[in-house]
Amino acid sequence: MRLFTIRVLAAFGLTACGAAAPATTHLSAAADAPVLLDPPVEATPPAFEAPHGLAGPTLVRDATIMTAAGQVWPRGWIRLEAGRIASLGEGDAPAPREGERVVEGQGRWVTPGLIDTHSHLGVYASPGVWAHADGNEMTSPITAGVRAEEGFWPQDPGLERAVAGGVTTLHILPGSGNLMGGRGVTLKLHPALEAAAMRFPGAKDSLKMACGENPKRVYGRDKGAMPMSRMGSLYMMRSKWLEARRYKLKWDQWRKKPYEEKDGRRVPTNPPERDLVLETMAQVLAGEVLPQIHCYRADEMLLQLKLAREMGYQVRSFHHAIEAYKIRDVLAREGVSVSTWADWWGFKIEAWDAVEQSVALIHEAGARAIVHTDSAEGIQRMNQEAAKALASGRALGLALSEDDALRWITVNAAWALGIEGETGTLERGKMADVVVWDAHPLSVYARAEKVFIDGHLRLDRGAPRPAPRSDFEVTR
Repeated sequence: MRLFTIRVLAAFGLTACGAAAPATTHLSAAADAPVLLDPPVEATPPAFEAPHGLAGPTLVRDATIMTAAGQVWPRGWIRLEAGRIASLGEGDAPAPREGERVVEGQGRWVTPGLIDTHSHLGVYASPGVWAHADGNEMTSPITAGVRAEEGFWPQDPGLERAVAGGVTTLHILPGSGNLMGGRGVTLKLHPALEAAAMRFPGAKDSLKMACGENPKRVYGRDKGAMPMSRMGSLYMMRSKWLEARRYKLKWDQWRKKPYEEKDGRRVPTNPPERDLVLETMAQVLAGEVLPQIHCYRADEMLLQLKLAREMGYQVRSFHHAIEAYKIRDVLAREGVSVSTWADWWGFKIEAWDAVEQSVALIHEAGARAIVHTDSAEGIQRMNQEAAKALASGRALGLALSEDDALRWITVNAAWALGIEGETGTLERGKMADVVVWDAHPLSVYARAEKVFIDGHLRLDRGAPRPAPRSDFEVTR
């Protein structure tokens, strides 16, 4: 009952975004802020209280610790406590405490939990039938107001399979049929009955945008509507961003003067009319929502960077980005990350000019390289995808370390989602998102043996398998 009450209060007690005042339940001329009967949506809604509580302490000792922060300790230890990394080090581990779980790490490797910046799990859930297709609202080229969180099915069996691959955090995106497909959400892979309970605390939403063949095909070819061309795509994006700038200006002006003086009293003034599409875009302009852009060709990425400069926002990551290696110096200079595959290519014309060394070349140029999956199957072996990218780069003669490759699926991905201060490396004080592997994590033979999320043991291959959470995983 307490949890239900908290969730109800959280659902109806959201404060307004930015500098807007919180909603109240009564009128008062002396109040500190005006009443908003229809308050703007928060850029980052508060996470609901998850039903898992705090985890008990765990000590992993005598393992090879790969921190993804530059250190690799052949004989290291790490202590997890109250959902955080309490301490870690090299050499002899501290004595276990009373009641502490002890994991003997001989012959084991320990890494941060893996992070996928581009997933459609839950919005294109398994089994892949029309009834589960909730990732694309392809009824208008610009649907920035819709939310992937509200099409997400927490019982997708792919989520458990992702955890079995060492994944602890996902960014769930709408699909790429639209120029602006909607808001993405970052989730932690705790079992839950609703996406809100899985939200990564404090993580910003994203705006998923797309350029190139997909919007052209969906609207121009299939529906005979705009955009039919790349120039039409940029025209529609630019026009909508101009609307969003005007919308933001109206709200900024109202927030500066939400009252007027009338007969010696402060009287609330009416705020501008809300528009959920423009609201999301205005939050991008304010830096409260992070732009994640599906874009393959180098020239189109440059056009998107030009548009971002023109309109006043910062691209956080280009996704798929097959030709990013051609402009890697520009991406490094602009501070834009690249979320791409190790070796996917050739499935459409804009995906043709790929090289297997792309991730390594992007990294070598000083840009943030990220290996993502965009796949319910590929997410089960993200470690192998990073290993392939590492091998391709080394074959080219680039000086790359195993720590570099690990960062492509941990802390670089965390940066793209704005959560690098909380997860992505093994450092004291960070969230206890930790994987214990039974072999070197970049080996094709490695399996995640234990997966901790906020210190909770969410996968343990040494224990009897619990009942699956999804009916579609029940075998007998």
